[in-house]
Amino acid sequence: MRPQNRQFAVIGLGRFGRAVCETLRKQGYQVVGTDIDEGLVAQALSDRIVDNAIELDSTKPNALREAGIFETDTVIVAIGKYVEESIITTLNCKEAGVNFVAAKASTEIHGKLLKKVGADLVVFPEYDAGCELAHRLTRPSILERFDLDPEHSIVELKVPEAFHGKTLAELEIRNRYGLNIVAVGNAEKFKINPNPQERLYKDLAMVVIGSNRDIQRLPM
Repeated sequence: MRPQNRQFAVIGLGRFGRAVCETLRKQGYQVVGTDIDEGLVAQALSDRIVDNAIELDSTKPNALREAGIFETDTVIVAIGKYVEESIITTLNCKEAGVNFVAAKASTEIHGKLLKKVGADLVVFPEYDAGCELAHRLTRPSILERFDLDPEHSIVELKVPEAFHGKTLAELEIRNRYGLNIVAVGNAEKFKINPNPQERLYKDLAMVVIGSNRDIQRLPM
């Protein structure tokens, strides 16, 4: 499980690493970025997407230690292009006792190697983006999707036309589709665990949890 903390180190300040830094910073977390490229380090500082940025070679354990990277609870290894450097960096962090290491992988084999050296979480940004695009093109009514595992998801979607004006009790979504309704509402406010008499309207959104196969059965 991802540790709850407010300090992150991002190793690799390419497009993916910058996006991670910027998002974490906007959420109020403390972020330290590192890269072997002096220009990328300077750019990150100039754009204020990090609290601090350091030029270093992450394959060198001493460089990471001196920069204080091993003292953070969470390290994101955002090096995808250079497989060897990515694996060595991940290994360095885990051997030094970093609690949680997330690493970017460019291929399936790369991902397996990262797991073998101790990565707690491996992400495939291009694969995930491709899947998300396919979902959006084939199911435009789906607003947000979070995959729990390969077979189950939490999905926010527009209330289907077929559900308009009906209560949850009338729809019997759990019995008919095997899905649980987690929330109903709009961008301003959601009702969590809505009661059975909650009436759905097509201008609202609903959040459901269940198997991907059952979610596909909804009249979207």
